[in-house]
Amino acid sequence: MNRTVIIMFLAIFMACNSVLAQNAYTIYPVPQEQKTLKGKSSFTLKVCVVAEPGIDKYTLDRALQVLKAKGLDASIADKPQSGKSTVYLGINGSKGTADRKASGLKLKRDIFSQPKYDRHIVSLSSNGGKAQVVILGENTDAVFYGLATLEQMLDNGTDNLSNVVFYDFADVKYRGVIEGYYGVPYSMEVTQDLFRFMARYKLNMYMYGAKSDPYHTRYWDKAYPEKITDNEKRFGLMTQDMMKQLTQTAHECKVNFIWAIHPGQTFTALGESDVLDRIMGKFELMYGLGVRQFGVFVDDCGVPYDDPSLKQCADRLSDLQNMIDAKWNGAGVAAADTVKPLQYVPQLYAYSWAKPELARKFWSSLNPVPSKVNIYTTGKNVWSVPNGKDLEVLNDYLGREVSWWWNYPCNDVDVTKIFVADTYTNFADETHIHFSGELEKDLQVKTIIINPMQQGALSKIPLFGVADYTWNMDSFNNMENWKASLPAVVGKVNAQDFETIVPYLRYYDSLSPLAGLINEFKAAYKQNPSQVSADALKAELAKISKACEIVGKMKESENESDTLFYADLRPFLLKLQVMAQTAEFMVDALTSENLQGIDAVGFAKCWSAIEGIDKNDNHRFDILRGMGNEITLQVKTAEPAAQVLRPFLDWLLEELDIKF
Repeated sequence: MNRTVIIMFLAIFMACNSVLAQNAYTIYPVPQEQKTLKGKSSFTLKVCVVAEPGIDKYTLDRALQVLKAKGLDASIADKPQSGKSTVYLGINGSKGTADRKASGLKLKRDIFSQPKYDRHIVSLSSNGGKAQVVILGENTDAVFYGLATLEQMLDNGTDNLSNVVFYDFADVKYRGVIEGYYGVPYSMEVTQDLFRFMARYKLNMYMYGAKSDPYHTRYWDKAYPEKITDNEKRFGLMTQDMMKQLTQTAHECKVNFIWAIHPGQTFTALGESDVLDRIMGKFELMYGLGVRQFGVFVDDCGVPYDDPSLKQCADRLSDLQNMIDAKWNGAGVAAADTVKPLQYVPQLYAYSWAKPELARKFWSSLNPVPSKVNIYTTGKNVWSVPNGKDLEVLNDYLGREVSWWWNYPCNDVDVTKIFVADTYTNFADETHIHFSGELEKDLQVKTIIINPMQQGALSKIPLFGVADYTWNMDSFNNMENWKASLPAVVGKVNAQDFETIVPYLRYYDSLSPLAGLINEFKAAYKQNPSQVSADALKAELAKISKACEIVGKMKESENESDTLFYADLRPFLLKLQVMAQTAEFMVDALTSENLQGIDAVGFAKCWSAIEGIDKNDNHRFDILRGMGNEITLQVKTAEPAAQVLRPFLDWLLEELDIKF
């Protein structure tokens, strides 16, 4: 081997080792830069948190929560205390305690000159063997996101942790969820659980615009009720106190909870002179419940193209923003009492609905609206995946940057399906999405919010992927992200079994391991029924059934996140388990000599089981359709493994009938 080859080999080897050495921790969203330092540190049992004046209460409370959850006795202190580990929280350039500590550690500051968002540094180093942490952000919110990194670092324990420094920022400024699907609104418990999940994975926006909430649509100018019945709660209706609890949890999790109003055509009707007063009246009521940001929806109620309507729409939106500023954003108002800019979903949110000249006319009519108002699009089509081409078109039409309402993993037109696989598999399963490439690595957009499934707890799996992508586009790895999402959502103890059943929770199970085994079995059985082997097929069916059983134990968990997840998954999980068990029994019977193990009663049970699979109440769930005055209740049946396993049961029954 010559000298040049040896040098190249060593260079590659050292580079690979260098990359590995820089990744002491697995953190999601993936940080922009992680650098491992020399040495290790351990936390003392008692930890003091030293925060600069610029750190707000919610960030300080979050720091204490993160530390106490790991068994540490954390308390706030004015300065470091002898014998204790210290966590410093501060603002870059403040010259406060944390800022000075960062300088003493010679942490580089060029991260703060990046044209990005939520820029911060997280440093873990040793001070006489005791762990010391410095989290320095461009503002208190950025420090809050740094605490999410610390929380995941402490998942590795509190002793002998590798010293490290993270230099981090987000590629997208506003990242989160828009509850804008047609269906049962999320319960208060599900929404609060989502907020806590969002805090851990650095998401910061939640827009509430549940189409089937009558106080968002039909009674848009009326106060939420003070009391509701159990049946009303079942269908997602909220009380004033429940809304107040939601906003409080959102504040604690640093999630901008945006309550959106849907006045429909009233907003543009030329004869409605009091519409803005009525909207402001409702906003005042919601402000009293803790809401500090608002939205206006006029989607799905007809698209105006005439000049008077377009002008009135823009004028009213501008006037509404000015009214909000005058009421809540004047001089001397405390930051916590101010109201952030409006969010607006227009009628022509998918620009391909109109010819280019009409689309330009519509969008350009909104140009006079104050630039701080976020105006949303779903792209060229309703189900478009965020992409630079659509943004270029709409930014040109509007004259400034648009925001993206992403209908993913929304299932309100696919209500019998769930999307809990990896991002690109979900794209393929959602037949309304036409996308065969990869998410763009350098998408220039400030806002991406996803419209999720009716199953809020299940939506955390795809939301985990969106959190990772919007934070660090260049590092997004589809399968690595999905693999990491499973323990993050269902817990380490359930992750492997849940991964086992995901191919069968999908409607389209034709590429699953079981599909190939079924096809082989059917072909072999057709060729020679007496010689067919079913061992591999029965083993896979038993594996599915066992995995369903283990995942089903989430129902009994003391962790609320687990029980909420199980409640969403239940009809799909139970149906899959019954199908797997029934198929295993029938395959065994079909391949037994003289139908050993099955008689007339057994055959009748098989027939009854298959007949009942799609009618069993355990496999069904409620949905709501429509909005405003046209909300209706429907009951639907879950459809896991509908392409291969479900038809296989019918095939087995026919073959048993012939043999019996």
